[in-house]
Amino acid sequence: MFHGVAFGAEGETFGEVVFNTGMTGYQETLTDPSYHRQIVAMTAPHIGNTGVNDLDPESFRIQVAGYVVRQPARVASNWRAQRSLDAELKAHGVVGIAMPGTRALTRHLRDRGAMRAGVSSVETDPQALLQRVLASPGMAGADLAAEVATKEAYVVPSRTGETRFRVAAVDLGIKAMTPFRMAERGCEVTVLPATATAEDILALDPDGVFFSNGPGDPSTADAQVHALRGVLAAGRPFFGICFGNQIFGRALGLGTYKLRFGHRGVNQPVQDRRTGRVEISAHNHGFAVDAPLDGPFETPFGRAEVSHVNLNDGCVEGLRLLDRPGFSVQYHPEAAAGPHDSTLLFDQFCAMMQAAQAASAAEPGTSAPNAAEQGAPATPEEGA
Repeated sequence: MFHGVAFGAEGETFGEVVFNTGMTGYQETLTDPSYHRQIVAMTAPHIGNTGVNDLDPESFRIQVAGYVVRQPARVASNWRAQRSLDAELKAHGVVGIAMPGTRALTRHLRDRGAMRAGVSSVETDPQALLQRVLASPGMAGADLAAEVATKEAYVVPSRTGETRFRVAAVDLGIKAMTPFRMAERGCEVTVLPATATAEDILALDPDGVFFSNGPGDPSTADAQVHALRGVLAAGRPFFGICFGNQIFGRALGLGTYKLRFGHRGVNQPVQDRRTGRVEISAHNHGFAVDAPLDGPFETPFGRAEVSHVNLNDGCVEGLRLLDRPGFSVQYHPEAAAGPHDSTLLFDQFCAMMQAAQAASAAEPGTSAPNAAEQGAPATPEEGA
């Protein structure tokens, strides 16, 4: 039990409490649909310094179930700020707490693992609150993607003046910056609901298929796994991020498991096992894929391999098909919020689609070159 003062909306909330180690990007964190039904504790001591604006949200509302900070900023100071974080939390009805024990809470979660929790500014009996916490649902076995995904398909047009590729993106809790990154590269992105089937996806005749990040337990995503297997069987280039990586793993016949306390922040070191290159990357996941690290393994779609690993704990951070065009990563290359080390993965996806187009034009019906033959372009992305 920790004591503090009310921050944001007053009331009561329940969810899985997790910690985020990012020192920046709190607005993107709050609006990330992957945090649905989670109480997020920030390890950085000062939160709210730059206020909030209408340009940086990753979805239409704050998604976290509750918010824990050590010391909220008394004044928001930034030329882009439109209102304070406290006012934004109140407007969205998000219950928060400001307390001096965030370091102790983080250490507790690291030792014991992410767990159910409650935040209340209305209950005076800790034991009564504890009973409601124990009665609240856990994250294991939670099927949440459809709760945060779009209900209707929509299109994000290319931002280059021409459409080079048409991408079908399955929304499992997609962040707004992800289709934006593709649109920057000439992609027209059709975002589909989480319930989209392989037939729905392939009916668009896309150049590539994308499965997004999202909340919940990947072991519940049987419908999405079935849809992805249909996409892979059709030979369409595939790219997945976070929850999409876990679904990709399941589609390949691998299992998933719940991490003790997960990876959440913008400072996780990930290594590309082929090149040795290390990327500092943004993360938000509590589950991971269980895959062999000792070389290629067989799948229903040919050989595959673990492409990336986390240098902190050896966790699988990416998968790659070797005989078909498909790959995924567990982290967030859209860099919202986070470093830009990994944005070249979007270029790699585009290169894969371009190779598939060239193969199809040269000999209709020929399978696209496999993912192992695709590399990130030599020229890094400039600007943003």
